[in-house]
Amino acid sequence: MNTPVIRIAKSIFVSFVLLASLASAGEIVEVSVEKMQFIPQIIKIKRGDTVKWVNNGKRGDHNISFENENLIESERFFPGESWQHTFEKPGSYPYICGIHPEMTGVVEVAE
Repeated sequence: MNTPVIRIAKSIFVSFVLLASLASAGEIVEVSVEKMQFIPQIIKIKRGDTVKWVNNGKRGDHNISFENENLIESERFFPGESWQHTFEKPGSYPYICGIHPEMTGVVEVAE
């Protein structure tokens, strides 16, 4: 039996689930890759947030390589391209450009 009251209750439940999942989704925070540096060099985010590195340079490719973590290394990304990673665990994540190791940065993930 699918009465109007049951349909309304189902609709409210579905809406609540969708809103709860949107609320738990983290933010996307951008880091610009330009002039042989990461801007900002140190970024502070919350657990569940995503960092998106955007190559805003005029030429040259870069990648993201986490020095002391067992995280994946990005593919090379060229001007106008980007790469992103979601951080699920609190901690400090130093990284470099694997192509240009003098380029360094840190992602600090708070609880």
